[in-house]
Amino acid sequence: MRTGATISDVAAAAGVSRATVSRVMNNGETVDPELARRVRAAAAALDYRPSVTARSLSLGRTLAVGIVVPDLANPMFQAVLRAVADGAHRHGYSVVVAETVGPGRDERDIVRSTRARCDALVVVAPWMPAEVLAEVLPEVDPVVLVNRAAPTPGTPTVTVDYSRAMRDVVEHLVGLGHRSITYLTGPESSPSHVARLDGLGRARVQHPGVRFSTLACGATVADGYDHAHAALAVGSTAVVAYNDQVAFGLLAHLGELGVDVPGAVSVVGFDDIELARYATPSLTTAHVPYERIGARAWQRLQARIAGQVEPPLDDEGAEVRGADEVLPAQLLVRASTGPAPA
Repeated sequence: MRTGATISDVAAAAGVSRATVSRVMNNGETVDPELARRVRAAAAALDYRPSVTARSLSLGRTLAVGIVVPDLANPMFQAVLRAVADGAHRHGYSVVVAETVGPGRDERDIVRSTRARCDALVVVAPWMPAEVLAEVLPEVDPVVLVNRAAPTPGTPTVTVDYSRAMRDVVEHLVGLGHRSITYLTGPESSPSHVARLDGLGRARVQHPGVRFSTLACGATVADGYDHAHAALAVGSTAVVAYNDQVAFGLLAHLGELGVDVPGAVSVVGFDDIELARYATPSLTTAHVPYERIGARAWQRLQARIAGQVEPPLDDEGAEVRGADEVLPAQLLVRASTGPAPA
């Protein structure tokens, strides 16, 4: 029993060949616009749904793109994933998602196996050493990196100027009178953590009268919660967390301890995930445009798949440094920071 319209039904209704219907459905650019309009109108009227399997076979591709992220529980990575997936779906691609961080997991093997099932990859914030990444990237091309500069020329990347963002955070705190600042560090292998440290080092040079401290922490709410006592023991009047999740944990424990934020200690996060503005108190943080990152990653990947020239930059402050597209972060001042206590 037939369960739906076929390509032959659409061809007959539109008065064209099956090949023309196929080209239109596959977004072919050589079809006369009027013929394409007739085909799409006939397909819509018949509720025609092309076979994904048949389309893949006809094009010799999987019509899927892979997105590899370190941690699916992290809202920041979820935002990038959604933006890439939105762009891919609009262009007829399905999406394969893989997570790399976990006990006994080999990041490079996950990247390779995901690419074997897809036409191209977006790899978000890989933690593997530069020499390993340099070995893997040519094997999985077309590929775009997010939140990680490529160790060798040629691979497109979309990153954020975390160094500049950290310096903006410090300028904000120094402007409030803080002269002792502690950074709760992220995972050592995280590229964005390394960039934050670079910004902190530059801030040290610019503000020799400020005491900067670092405490090894992590990337989760629990990490921030567990390090509240250590952060207080340092005696700083301001604490910068590796990300908003760490800041949430820190705020929760400081609240339980009766520590006034920001009266006694100011707290700053990174990322501006959705809950940051609803924290108690609302969290001062560096807003990272993750939806925009994901959209740009898809645009650059699509161009690479099609062998086209790079899509133009938007006009929102992005920079190009070789193959790296670097987007700015924006400091959002909320209630968790205030003047340094006397």
